Amino acid sequence: MRVRMFWILFLSFVAFTALIIRTGYIQLINGSELTEKAEELWGRSIPAQPERGLILDRNGVTLVGNKHAPTVYVIPAQIEDAKTAAKKLAAVLGEKEELLYERMTKRSSIERLSSKGRHISIETARKVTNLQLKGVWIGEDSIRDYVLEDRLAHIIGFTGADNQGLAGIEAYYDKKLSGSAGSLQMYTDAKGNRMPGLTDEYVEPKNGLDLQLTIDAKVQAVVERELDQAEKKYKPDGAMSIAMDPNTGAILAMSSRPSYDPAKFSKYDPDVYNRNLPVWSTFEPGSTFKIITLAAALEEKKVNLDKEHFSDPGYVEVEGARLRCWKRQGHGNQTFLEVVQNSCNPGFVELGSRLGEKKLFDYIRKFGFGEKTGIDLYGEGTGILFSEEAAGPVEAATTAFGQGVAVTPIQQVAAVSAAINGGVLYRPYIAKSWTNPRTGEKTPAHEPKKVRRVISEETSSEVRRALESVVAKGTGRNAFVDGYRVGGKTGTAQKAKDGRYLENNHIVSFIGMAPANDPKVVIYTAIDNPKGTVQFGGTVAAPIVGRMMADVLPLLGVEKQEKQLEKEKNWNDPDIIKVPDLVGLTKKELKQQLINVDIVIEGTGKKVVSQSPAKGVKVERGSKVRVLLK
Repeated sequence: MRVRMFWILFLSFVAFTALIIRTGYIQLINGSELTEKAEELWGRSIPAQPERGLILDRNGVTLVGNKHAPTVYVIPAQIEDAKTAAKKLAAVLGEKEELLYERMTKRSSIERLSSKGRHISIETARKVTNLQLKGVWIGEDSIRDYVLEDRLAHIIGFTGADNQGLAGIEAYYDKKLSGSAGSLQMYTDAKGNRMPGLTDEYVEPKNGLDLQLTIDAKVQAVVERELDQAEKKYKPDGAMSIAMDPNTGAILAMSSRPSYDPAKFSKYDPDVYNRNLPVWSTFEPGSTFKIITLAAALEEKKVNLDKEHFSDPGYVEVEGARLRCWKRQGHGNQTFLEVVQNSCNPGFVELGSRLGEKKLFDYIRKFGFGEKTGIDLYGEGTGILFSEEAAGPVEAATTAFGQGVAVTPIQQVAAVSAAINGGVLYRPYIAKSWTNPRTGEKTPAHEPKKVRRVISEETSSEVRRALESVVAKGTGRNAFVDGYRVGGKTGTAQKAKDGRYLENNHIVSFIGMAPANDPKVVIYTAIDNPKGTVQFGGTVAAPIVGRMMADVLPLLGVEKQEKQLEKEKNWNDPDIIKVPDLVGLTKKELKQQLINVDIVIEGTGKKVVSQSPAKGVKVERGSKVRVLLK
């Protein structure tokens, strides 16, 4: 008995010791972990969604903001009378009663109402709160406010139902723009009653970072206006435009047609919102590509624009293939500067021949064709170039004047910028800087990045001179802007389908830069299959870019210049005269003036105190000039 009692006491002592050790381990070692798990079971979390970061233009103008749009949540365990609660809530939300009843009786800790309970107005949220329904909660939420609506839509993109970026800048920089969610944490038992001794916790959401773009809202407005007018006038299959600072790669404006409203993207065909034409579309560039051939020939000292001549009969033979000029009868004898002005295809075939196939394609690749530019937007195309094995004399000849290769608009803008900015290829970019809305701390998103030097500054200067002469005396005359040294090149590219060129279906384009002596902006515009007009870049696209330049240059702080190549008149050009100085003249003296304008007199005084337009401004003969008598 004594031995038996000893073992019983000993085993009891061991068991008691083990129990103490286990209890201590649970309390001291696993206590916090088990408490957290218990609180997770008791916890009910009402999400507090963060606001996405603002998107601003380069001058701080808000392009995309946020609208407060709360969301309704229900905690089924806290609902006392689901049928009555569903009926009252349905009346406020305009939702089906049976749908709400189903959510209120679901076996879950918390339910977020979708459809009409998601992203409701402030007024509706107030009505829901006033119902004082136990178990019905309002959570913080917001939706995007696209200030420009269908303007800049393809660049900015849009967000989904959960405020996640799905396209454009919204998708590309979603992580930084989205921020991190907060919550209101409450603790209840299985019946929905508050747990004693546990207080509710509120974790504040952290809003996303604000993003400043390189886009200039005023420049963008000019581009959008002109594309709108082109759409109405020509009813094209599509249209696009890019304005870029050639000295940094910063995109100042970018747009394409057809456009869409990001707030209502689901109502549009996916082909509209998924295709950002300036970076996605790939097509033959036509004569705008001749700038690259010109730059390469000048850099390799294969041509003297002023001293060398070329005779154009209207075609050129290359290994049995007859390549025609756009002017059937040819341009006859001309200097190579006139070859550029006239956009003469055989003349550029000659330049390509002087360079040789390998050298020509080397320069084309140096200018960035055949690879993505690296712009911070999804969906960029790479274009299509001949491989070195497939590039024979005929392929090199057609490539020299922009046929048989396919490039993207953003590649063209980057390449031409390199040709005229002093010879350096820059990577295009749209995001400029980030700002933390809580601290105000600012960090750069992108800075100008030099990819490589392609040509010398001397060659670049010659390219600018040639392009300025194209606008003053050549095919780009319709882009001429009085007082600004605009240079550029027209393009007319026949569209291909199933390996064959389409009849009377072209993409007409113009790429311009200004001022020619110190370029501040490059603007490229392309119109796809314009209707009811002659499909030439000089006829359709050049005047559009000219009007853009006239309004954009003052916005960029570029002052008018007195020294400018005189525009060479065509037979159908309007007669332009300078407005004389009329200030100080009397009514009698006004009548004695032998001037070719229509003077409109306002006021009842004796002498002219002001006039509009001012003296020296160039106008068409017969234009109205208003004078004010004091």
